[in-house]
Amino acid sequence: MTTTTTDNHTFPTQEEQEAGDVSPLFHPARLGALRLPNRLVMAPMTRNRAGATGVPEPVMATYYAQRASAGLIIAEAATPNAVGATYPNIPAIHDDTHVAGWRRVTEAVREAGGQMFLQLQHGGRVGHPETTGHHPLAPSPVPLPDTIFTPSGHRPAVVPREMTEADIRATVADFAAAARRAVDAGFAGVEVHSANGYLLHQFLSSHTNRRTDGYGGEVAHRIRFTIEVVRAVAEEIGPERVGVRIAPGVTANGMQEDDIDEVYPALVDALRDLGLAYLHIVFADPDAPLFNTLRKAWPGTIVANPALPWPGPLPADGGRAAGERLLAAGADLIALGRAFLANPDLVTRIRTGAPLNPIRDAHLMYVGGETGYTDYPTLEGSR
Repeated sequence: MTTTTTDNHTFPTQEEQEAGDVSPLFHPARLGALRLPNRLVMAPMTRNRAGATGVPEPVMATYYAQRASAGLIIAEAATPNAVGATYPNIPAIHDDTHVAGWRRVTEAVREAGGQMFLQLQHGGRVGHPETTGHHPLAPSPVPLPDTIFTPSGHRPAVVPREMTEADIRATVADFAAAARRAVDAGFAGVEVHSANGYLLHQFLSSHTNRRTDGYGGEVAHRIRFTIEVVRAVAEEIGPERVGVRIAPGVTANGMQEDDIDEVYPALVDALRDLGLAYLHIVFADPDAPLFNTLRKAWPGTIVANPALPWPGPLPADGGRAAGERLLAAGADLIALGRAFLANPDLVTRIRTGAPLNPIRDAHLMYVGGETGYTDYPTLEGSR
């Protein structure tokens, strides 16, 4: 195969792409100022390997550098303030120690030829005083319907305090400051997490947002907080460095949504002219009318995370077929999670059809240390 090489990456030639000899997953792409060597994105995945104060541990630099062949790595959620932390040993990005810890990670990834965004996440009601030392905040005093893991084990969720408008303004400012710190730490950009049952997602749903002010009630009010956060972040670091993640209808963390066909088109319409780097859709289904509606409405790059079986084993192809279907349906980049977790050289394995490492023990995803984290073999290591 004839290839061209740029910045430590190998790209298929234009002739090969036109001839169809290379899967579209391995065509290069542009994302703002970045040139991506392939269209496979490592999705953000909580791994609980930071220190107790949220500083990334050195082992995290090893983990991400091992996976630098991804077209883009979106690093796991980091909290923009102390009250927004979710579980023990979650990384943060709200003081200088966090910046220094993350800088070790981004430098290691760049040295390995990769590039990274950082996901910014506030847990909202997904938090506990035993973990953060603070009472959780949320759009309304509606608790998680289940227990939550804390440093002393599973505990009943507490009823969150309803955010005042002053709390909302402060949180918007915290997201913007966190974005600036992320860039200072060496990230190419940030992803604002408005999905999976965390704070911004809680504002979008009428089940968790029961406010009667300008941030609750009708759809235009429920999407307002996400819009304000994304705008503030874009103004702070430039819209070409900002993505936003959504999860229409996803029930993680006790979420319920009855009007996704109204909420998400309205949200996308409000964000479409900001010039953002991308829209990231969780559990994207190329046959779903809403996916096609959002694709038509969004003028820029869409990152699509395919709905692969869970729980259960990874598909034998690592998600290649599902990713190619989404690209054919209009997605631009494909975000894979668990497959990258267990396969540091996932791009090579998918490209060559090599067998995947299985996830050995789901418990090891969240317990800290190197086991089940940095000790998965590459094909070369297996040989």
